[in-house]
Amino acid sequence: MSNDGVNNGRRRFLVAATSVVGAAGVVGVAVPFVGSWFPSARAKAAGAPVKVNISKIEPGQQIVAEWRGQPIFISRRTPEALALLDEMDSVVADPQSNASNQPAYVDGKTRSIKPEVLVVLGICTHLGCSPLFKPEVGAVDMGADWKGGYFCPCHGSYYDMSGRVFKGMPAPLNLPVPPHSYESDDVIIIGIDQEETA
Repeated sequence: MSNDGVNNGRRRFLVAATSVVGAAGVVGVAVPFVGSWFPSARAKAAGAPVKVNISKIEPGQQIVAEWRGQPIFISRRTPEALALLDEMDSVVADPQSNASNQPAYVDGKTRSIKPEVLVVLGICTHLGCSPLFKPEVGAVDMGADWKGGYFCPCHGSYYDMSGRVFKGMPAPLNLPVPPHSYESDDVIIIGIDQEETA
């Protein structure tokens, strides 16, 4: 059999062209695959620290920030609210927050770095509802013995003004305190521990 009709130049060209197209296809598949190993900018931002200006929070008021897609309650407690915390020790389940999720640098009773500013995750530790802020002492809808705090409308859990859960409630733990620190007197960084900034 004779190879007289075979064009070797054409054959080499077709083999080279097919190889180039095949290599481009492999690269086209490999780049997105390898890229999927690294988190997206959106995913990185979701866990990034958040700066919150607290200068406009009046005593007795609260603002809600967002960190990692979750509500963060930041309240400025009055001197009267802080004084009432001692009275709450007998009615809360974990007065010194020994069993609750909080950084070591916060006080067990006030659950804060600065006593007047409370920073807690705004999610009930029972089934994840968002508690309502009820700071008024003796609020009509909460009863005459209410000293201020949080009320979860889903299943009736009560928390004091430090986010400590009352005894006998469906919620098993105090509201968690997220990692946070002070950049200045007026700016809190949620997501960075106080120890890391010292």
